[in-house]
Amino acid sequence: MSGGVDSAVAAARAVEAGHDVTGVHLALARNPQTYRTGARGCCTLEDSRDARRAADVLGIPFYVWDLADRFHEDVVETFVAEYAAGRTPNPCLRCNEKIKFAAVLDRAVALGFDAVVTGHHARLGPDGLLRRSVDEAKDQSYVLAVLTREQLDRSVFPLGDSTKAQVRAEAARRGLAVAEKPDSHDICFIADGDTRGFLADRLGEAPGDIVDAGTGAVLGAHSGAYAYTVGQRKGLALGVPAPDGRPRYVLSITPKTNTVTVGPAEALEVSTVTAERPVWPTGQLPAAGLDCEVQLRAHGQVVPATVGLTDDGSLRADLRRPVRGVAAGQAIVAYRPDPAGDVVLGSATISTTA
Repeated sequence: MSGGVDSAVAAARAVEAGHDVTGVHLALARNPQTYRTGARGCCTLEDSRDARRAADVLGIPFYVWDLADRFHEDVVETFVAEYAAGRTPNPCLRCNEKIKFAAVLDRAVALGFDAVVTGHHARLGPDGLLRRSVDEAKDQSYVLAVLTREQLDRSVFPLGDSTKAQVRAEAARRGLAVAEKPDSHDICFIADGDTRGFLADRLGEAPGDIVDAGTGAVLGAHSGAYAYTVGQRKGLALGVPAPDGRPRYVLSITPKTNTVTVGPAEALEVSTVTAERPVWPTGQLPAAGLDCEVQLRAHGQVVPATVGLTDDGSLRADLRRPVRGVAAGQAIVAYRPDPAGDVVLGSATISTTA
């Protein structure tokens, strides 16, 4: 129970369905003083109190599990290392993969529980297939696509058939104080929301050049390539304007030379994506290729593609139309269109584009 409206209503529905429910809140900060206050993100001190109050209203046992060390190692340190390597990670996806449906699920099973129930907006029906939520604006199937078949078999998502407005209305009817609590948006372990500053504190300043992709000319300087991501336009502070006056975008980040390469928007277009560590809970990914739709960033649009395995076991997606701003480190998630809700076929972590 995160302390938000979604997990509170998910717990309420599990209780109403007749399950023996125990509420668990995760303590993820090594130093509680670094927790946020207010509603900027999840994992604040207020969240833990809100979760306990919701559990009291529902009449269920409530515990706080300290997973701070595991979270720091598997999510925070990975986040920093990925940026240092020139990639753009998704920490919420890693938290689902390593914490909520690995560390938490493992402990729950060891304690005799059957499954982990969460307030994610996604559907998991009797057929075992993970589908998008009916509320496409709140759909979280993208950040759940890293889950294995075994993890999905012990997961329950009670909210997938409801819109966010319906969830809030239900929370109000049930007397849950979190009914109107704002959604979390920021990275929970960055207290002030300043990702660049957070990375600078851990990686230090590393001055380098910002160069033009076409000419190789130095256009400006940066204090750390980790502060940039593919597709970025703002904050480049280039001293030399483009000859045609058009804006430039970050095209690539090269940690080895500590350079950030920029160029025009059309140079961002990619038609092929290669990704590592594929997870395919719906079965074996066919090496010959599979026609489907892929999503390349959280809340990004889907694009038709053909996906298959490469000789080294990576996933390759040939996109039917070019897509701009695809960043290494993000997830590629494959979906099968379905009238009952698009089905998640599998996912992998983007390594290269072309």
